[in-house]
Amino acid sequence: MTNPAEELLDIVDEHDRVIGTALRGEVYRRGLTHRCVFILVRDPAGRIFVHRRTDTKLFAPGAYDMFVGGVVGSGEAYAEAAVREAEEELGVDGIAPRPLFKFLFEQEGLSWWCDMYEAEWDGPVSPQESEVAWHTWLTPAELAERLGRDVFVPDGLEAYRRYLDFRAA
Repeated sequence: MTNPAEELLDIVDEHDRVIGTALRGEVYRRGLTHRCVFILVRDPAGRIFVHRRTDTKLFAPGAYDMFVGGVVGSGEAYAEAAVREAEEELGVDGIAPRPLFKFLFEQEGLSWWCDMYEAEWDGPVSPQESEVAWHTWLTPAELAERLGRDVFVPDGLEAYRRYLDFRAA
């Protein structure tokens, strides 16, 4: 599909139960709750894949993100979407995201369930040009420095805060 706004998504309630479907453009326009996956990808040295989103993205164009991922298509399982999104955005095959936790992101009339994963990748990446404008691998300390300087996607910031809390527990 060439137009992301025309992708069919499941609409879910506050308990993540499917209550209908709508096109992605309508979901964003009306602030309908849907499903997303977030995958934190590290290399064997522990560095985190960080990228800047393209300026054509429907949500947070041009912002930085420390997760790869995206929306879960209608009828698609979270785990299936995590593999698909990670492989598409990184331009790789055979990644194996591990599930961590799930939370409901809500901000300024927007809401989606975020299913969190992490993965390690030890090979080259060839990020999807329609999704990723720039990328690098950063240590956690380098990422922390950038968090105070650059504009990151709001759901990614919340997800990373929760990820750090999860790891500390």
